[in-house]
Amino acid sequence: MIYEHKTRVDISKVNANAYVTNKGILSLLENVACMHSDEAGLGIREIPLTHLSWVQLNWRVTIIRRLRYGEQITIKTWAREATKVTTLRDFEIIDSNNEVVCIATTKWTLTNIDTQSITRITDEIVEKYIPETKTVMPNFEFKKLKEPETYSNEYIYATQRRDIDVNKHMHNLNYLDLAYETLPENIYNQEELNNIEIMYKTAIRLGDISKCKYSFNNGKHCVVIKSNDEKVLHCIINLW
Repeated sequence: MIYEHKTRVDISKVNANAYVTNKGILSLLENVACMHSDEAGLGIREIPLTHLSWVQLNWRVTIIRRLRYGEQITIKTWAREATKVTTLRDFEIIDSNNEVVCIATTKWTLTNIDTQSITRITDEIVEKYIPETKTVMPNFEFKKLKEPETYSNEYIYATQRRDIDVNKHMHNLNYLDLAYETLPENIYNQEELNNIEIMYKTAIRLGDISKCKYSFNNGKHCVVIKSNDEKVLHCIINLW
């Protein structure tokens, strides 16, 4: 089943030049994924009943044309194949000229909110989403991102109450905020990069202090987010 939602690019999704930001794109996609789960009966409102919550593991996004404030768009999303513990979901954003302006693929797992542990994705759960075989990135598969050997920038951040989401850890879009704060000034002030890959590992929780480290590695701007003592890897973000 391909789920569709029509909307406009609103003011909260754009920068000072009225172009949609990368966080704005991710927010649009995330919102429609939540709507699809609502319709399937496994959305945020059902968590108190099901005790189950989807947790995102990976993003891979390519922006083909950067949208501007007020543009009318259609966002399409659909579930793909699932294993016992993970599932894939793809997205397209289509503009008013029926042109695809953004594609994305994501990886998710299902957790039990009482035990905070990964739970099995049953056939019954998969069937609620009516999976599709279509994929926007047929030659791509998620692989473990590697940490660079050297870094040139560092940023320390203490998690705030505003960062915490329904799963009681830092909202996954806020990791991108940390990455941008870690970028060198000259990179931050350039136009946003059109390719994003994110790998989440260990959730950041309220009170945690994160150490964010930047490296330009193999043509990509890489930010690694770890615990302050660097013993726990939270996230790796690549931009190019």
